Amino acid sequence: MNESRRALGLVVLLVAIQASGSRGAASPEAAILASWVALDAPTGHEHLATGPLQNLVPGWRVDRNGNLLKTVGEGHPHRVVACGLDAHAFAASQVTDDGYLRLHHIGGGTGHPYWDQLHEGQQVRVLTRSGPRLGVVAIANGHFAEQHRHETRIRTADDLWVDVGAASREEVDDLGIRLLDPVIRHLPAWSFDDVVAGPGAGGRVGCAALVAASGSSVRDGTTTWILSTQRVFGWVGLGGAIARLGAIDELILVDGGQGAREDHEVRPEELGRLAPVLRSSGLESVHLLVPAVEDPGALMERIDVAEARNLVARVGAAGGVSETESPGWVQAPSRPLPLEGPADSPAASPDSDKLREVHRLLDRLAETPAVPGHEGPVRAIVLSELPAWARERAETDELGNVWVAAGPEGEATVFIAHMDEVGFEIESIEADGTVRLTRRGGVVLSAWEGQPARLQLDPGRENASASSFEELSGVFLTRSDRSGSYRPDAVAAWFGLDGEELRRAGVRSGMGVTGYKEGHRLGRFRYTSRSLDDRAGTTALLLAIKAIDPEALDHRLLFVWSVQEEGGLVGAAALARRYGTSSRRVYSVDTFVSSDTPLESPHFAYAPLGGGPVLRSIENTSMVPASELERNLAIAREAGLEVQLGLTQGGTDGMAFTFWGAPNAGLGWPGRYSHSPAEVLDLRDLAALADLVLALALAVP
Repeated sequence: MNESRRALGLVVLLVAIQASGSRGAASPEAAILASWVALDAPTGHEHLATGPLQNLVPGWRVDRNGNLLKTVGEGHPHRVVACGLDAHAFAASQVTDDGYLRLHHIGGGTGHPYWDQLHEGQQVRVLTRSGPRLGVVAIANGHFAEQHRHETRIRTADDLWVDVGAASREEVDDLGIRLLDPVIRHLPAWSFDDVVAGPGAGGRVGCAALVAASGSSVRDGTTTWILSTQRVFGWVGLGGAIARLGAIDELILVDGGQGAREDHEVRPEELGRLAPVLRSSGLESVHLLVPAVEDPGALMERIDVAEARNLVARVGAAGGVSETESPGWVQAPSRPLPLEGPADSPAASPDSDKLREVHRLLDRLAETPAVPGHEGPVRAIVLSELPAWARERAETDELGNVWVAAGPEGEATVFIAHMDEVGFEIESIEADGTVRLTRRGGVVLSAWEGQPARLQLDPGRENASASSFEELSGVFLTRSDRSGSYRPDAVAAWFGLDGEELRRAGVRSGMGVTGYKEGHRLGRFRYTSRSLDDRAGTTALLLAIKAIDPEALDHRLLFVWSVQEEGGLVGAAALARRYGTSSRRVYSVDTFVSSDTPLESPHFAYAPLGGGPVLRSIENTSMVPASELERNLAIAREAGLEVQLGLTQGGTDGMAFTFWGAPNAGLGWPGRYSHSPAEVLDLRDLAALADLVLALALAVP
């Protein structure tokens, strides 16, 4: 590294240290280190990272084994300092006829008992030759908990199915996905306060420390710095490099994190099949450097900046770095964004304008957090998306419900979707900063454990008009009990601050906590995000009301966006007390939780994605009167809309109106993996659902 680049690295480090005093937000130093954890470099595919790294940091070369190497100095002693760049990953071991991927470990996995299970119900990256494709790992529908009550075994790789938005083997092929493509968790670079979190965080920070130290000269002799490939298989890449370096005086291995810091000598035989190569190079011992991490081997393994600074100092000292020079962190290259679909994606389809609008609204709504009682930001989006006439007439009550009435006075036809999502509220805050949580709605706890977390610093229910708030990032903690069952009893979170610091930051009981959310298209027509239940219903109502001319109506309509549906129908109950006796009928627009997944029996609730919207005819808490069902079918036929009929589990806001004399007919789209962070729908179904809502709204009462 030349003098100007070394000086720049020092500036990066010093600025980061000076800026890290602010509490709550991620420090610049932590953000730099998190970029290393986020690198795409699964075992055997390290070239995805080494190429961009080589372009970023001059003086490095790639050898025949794919290792990234740099040599500084000359003569003896000859030191080698190495880290393992690769990360634990799965490989696509099968493509099924109905378009799913099955998985198998590349190597032996992390050894953490919940590692595989922590991928269930989450977004993943399938690293194809043309770039990353997004997928989601299937999980049992949260609404079907009764059907899965006897399942207690911890999930393994053999239980995982990856949904890439395809309906056949041919559609998988069209996405460019092939057998053996690596599959890894799709996570952002995750840091908060002075903490870095993510898969293999300790090992990746070790590589960041190695690159930082390599920017300095050495006090004597030669140091060869190596980012090794195939660490998972026992340092295969490192063995190939050492075998061609000749005699070596010292080998320093910067290994993955453990629960306690390690700094000691080991015999070559303790490194398994690498031992003969080490012995042939003249080595009698190996110096092992291991950083201390929290939750070692878990998906959100954590290391703090203080430990990273300690590690870079130890790496520099072991590598012979001159004591007068201070190494600086280097920002890792950004990884590529997921590809958004093949050439025949919605953007190129005949219905592209409509599907683009559906996609746009979903992105805006689904990525916005709103657990029950904290719907303000979603409500603000709803109001901003209403047509001008509807925005002028919109009303909001003390709970935060929003509704728009149109047409002459009389009995109203009500359409209702809810703005909230399942999530958590803070129950209590421990002195060490552990945040105890209360579930709001039917949260699938196993899908939130050990994942990124976001805390909403909002005023809560006492200020239902609040439309924005700040957030703290953190993690949902993984159980310390490693012999547990599939479902945790509860989930707690941690945000890098102790209890007093959280209170000074404004955190208190009752605030909302959700996971990190990204909305993405899957394949040609599918879409995935947390909270499609019921941001998709919210989208359908917005699309429908935009197509209505209020002056042309000859009957009363009421479009409603409710609050606190999850776990209690609170907002709908208040509106039913106000409008129930003046309502002719109600249509609750919500997910039709479909058994169209590889983990469910199709004996009920079977409505294939892409088959059109669903008339929720029977639920386990209510049903549509036969006359209403026939009427709705006739209206759909008249409008030329294909619809599906279904029986599913769950309940909807419309139930609150039925006891006031307004029959409830559920309208929905087929949805997979309900109440998980990776719900899936088909954009065509949602576009057609909006058309169905419009047809029902305009029909003669």
